[in-house]
Amino acid sequence: MSSTVTTPQPRDLIRRMKDYHPPLGDRGGIRLDFNENTFACSPAVLEALGRVSRAELTMYPERERIETIAASHLGLQPAQLLLTNGVDEAIHVLCQTYLGPGDEMLLPVPTYSMYAVYASGTDASLVEVPAEDGFRFPLEALLTRITPATKLIAIANPNSPTGQAVTREDILRVLAAAPHAIVLVDEAYFHFHGQTVMDLIGSVPNLIVARTFSKAYGLAGLRLGLLAAAAEQMQWLRRVISPYSVNSLALACLPSALADQDYIDWYVAEVLAARAEFTTALDHMGVRYWPSQANFVLTSIGPKHAEFARAMRDRGVLVRDRSADPGCDGCVRITIGIREHTAKGIQAMAEVLKQINWTGDSK
Repeated sequence: MSSTVTTPQPRDLIRRMKDYHPPLGDRGGIRLDFNENTFACSPAVLEALGRVSRAELTMYPERERIETIAASHLGLQPAQLLLTNGVDEAIHVLCQTYLGPGDEMLLPVPTYSMYAVYASGTDASLVEVPAEDGFRFPLEALLTRITPATKLIAIANPNSPTGQAVTREDILRVLAAAPHAIVLVDEAYFHFHGQTVMDLIGSVPNLIVARTFSKAYGLAGLRLGLLAAAAEQMQWLRRVISPYSVNSLALACLPSALADQDYIDWYVAEVLAARAEFTTALDHMGVRYWPSQANFVLTSIGPKHAEFARAMRDRGVLVRDRSADPGCDGCVRITIGIREHTAKGIQAMAEVLKQINWTGDSK
């Protein structure tokens, strides 16, 4: 017997898979870095948690009844909605369902990193389409890249990290140009934008819409999202997803979260007011930024982006350096939450820009 010691290795596809390590450790302070709800979830959610019995935690989660409630809330049929363990699982399920050898996924960039991560875990090719000037949606360039090999197109609307929105007309053109491909419209930031294509579910067979409960609803810790699709597509997604991936606590809380529309209306109004105050402050400080339809603003800090992010952290305000994203050199994304937190962020930013002798983004 050979004395050579070997260890098991993953398949080559996994070794080549894109890596993603969100900076989650040691995150004390005002968290303006992950686009979370900066305040709290609805009080009704905590009441729902308090009603969960010990006996219920011994049972495997059952999502069907809660999916029916969520579907009704969105004007869908139960067969058109699937709850997921956050939108990350939703993206993973889509990639596993539709992408195989010889297939292509089209991705306008910059955008949410997990699309590329999960696509790289398949045998398909990723085709990135750079945004136009000002991070505008690259409609014409995207349309020219559609081929018979295109099987999945991912559109974040509004987009992260840019905050740019895609018009309904542009989405309809993509859907019409690729009837053989699934078009994912990720509406994670829908509540701060107010525009949706959810009403097209059922009438446009290649459309799938994703939503999350991690942003406006403040349930990021429960890991809860959803996919909406025509029933004929949903049957395949249900085949791929784990039947127990959404935990019992998340399922217990969702009806109460959906029912408390007053809380969502309050929080969204708070964010929109804070976003206006923040961009006004950026104008006064001379910081370039891109208009946003989401709960964050992408700013252009320039060569001192890393120093800026560290100094903000030292003042107890966390921001997200996005300089490594395509086309985002020198950019820092800042979450907009309640006005109190935004005001503290503005004050810290003014102090930091002075501290680091910032004179502009050099562009």
